[in-house]
Amino acid sequence: MYEFNIDMRKQTVFVTGAAGFIGSNLVMELIRSVPSIKIVGLDNMNDYYDVSIKEYRLSKIEKLVAEYPDCAWEFVRGNLADRALIDGLFEKHRFSVVVNLAAQAGVRYSITNPDVYIESNIIGFYNILEACRATMNTDHPVEHLVYASSSSVYGTNKKIPYSTDDKVDNPVSLYAATKKSNELMAHAYSKLYNIPSTGLRFFTVYGPAGRPDMAYFGFTNKLLKGETIEIFNYGNCKRDFTYVDDIVEGVKRVMQCAPEKQTGEDGLPLPPYRVYNIGNSSPENLLDFVTILQEELLRAGVLPADYDFEAHKKLVPMQPGDVPVTYADTTALEQDLGFKPATPLRTGLRRFAEWYKEFYKV
Repeated sequence: MYEFNIDMRKQTVFVTGAAGFIGSNLVMELIRSVPSIKIVGLDNMNDYYDVSIKEYRLSKIEKLVAEYPDCAWEFVRGNLADRALIDGLFEKHRFSVVVNLAAQAGVRYSITNPDVYIESNIIGFYNILEACRATMNTDHPVEHLVYASSSSVYGTNKKIPYSTDDKVDNPVSLYAATKKSNELMAHAYSKLYNIPSTGLRFFTVYGPAGRPDMAYFGFTNKLLKGETIEIFNYGNCKRDFTYVDDIVEGVKRVMQCAPEKQTGEDGLPLPPYRVYNIGNSSPENLLDFVTILQEELLRAGVLPADYDFEAHKKLVPMQPGDVPVTYADTTALEQDLGFKPATPLRTGLRRFAEWYKEFYKV
C-alpha cells in the first residue's frame, strides 16, 4: 500500500467538468471531508445533454458549501480549449492538485460529432498539461495531475478482465482514441517535465443525477413515455456498472497519492506516472440489469404497478463503436490504495429511481 503523500487541507484544487456527473459528486465529497479546502470548478455547461441537470448539481454544491464556511468554492463557466483562460486560472490560484474530468463524453456521439472531441479531449487536455508544466519551476508546482481516461480504451481486447497491463492499441471509437491519447500525452509530460500524473479508466458510471445519454437513464425516459427500449447485442452485452460514490472515493484516494519523483540510471527523471481501472469488477448482463431497473422503477413509483415491460423491450444487434463486455481488473487499485468499489447494482439503481421520481416530479 502506498502512503498518502498529499495533504489537501488548506490547499487549492482545480476540478474541470465540475458541473458534470463525476465532477460535481467529487466536489461535494471534498467539501464534506477535507477541512479548509478551496475548490475552483470549471465547466462550459454545454447542451450535449439537459443543462438543467448540470444546474441542479451546481445548486447542490452551493447549498453544501454554505454548511462548510471554512471551505471555499468558485465556479468558472468556460471552455477547456481556451488557453488564455486556463493559463490565467493557474497563475491566479496556484493549484496543488488538478483533476481533469472535463471531456466530451459518449461513444456514439463521437461518430457524428468528431470536432468537439478533438477540441475538448485533445486540445483541452493539452492546455491542462501545458499549464501544469508552467508551474514546475515555480514556488507552487502542481503536485498531482489526475485525469479521466475510460474503459473504452480497451476496445476490442479479447482478454478479460481488462488489466492496465494489457495493450490498448485497438480503439473502436474516436472517443476511445482521444482517451488513449490523453494517457500518452500525460506520460510524455510526466517524463519530460516530471509532472506526477495518474489516469483513471472509469467503467460505466451510474447513479442519481447521472448522464441522460447513459442506458439506464435513457431506458427510464423511454419507458415512462411508453416507448420501446432497444437492448443491444440481443441482450448479450455485459457492463461493469460502477456506482458514482465508489468512483468518487477512488478519485479522492488517488488525488492524495501522487507517484513519487525518481531519477533513472541515465540521470533523467523516470516518469511519475500511473494508470488505474476503477470499476465494480462484476459485469452484469444487460437483460438482468434491465430487470433490476424495472423492479426499482416500480418500487419507487416512477412506473405504474401494472406496467407491461415485455411489450416495451426489443432485442437488437450491436451498435458501431460498442463492445460486448467491459470488465475491470482492479487489483492494482486494491493493492496500492486499499480500495475496491462495492456498491451492489440494486442499491445504486434504487437510489437512481428515487432521485428520478423526485427530480422529474413523476
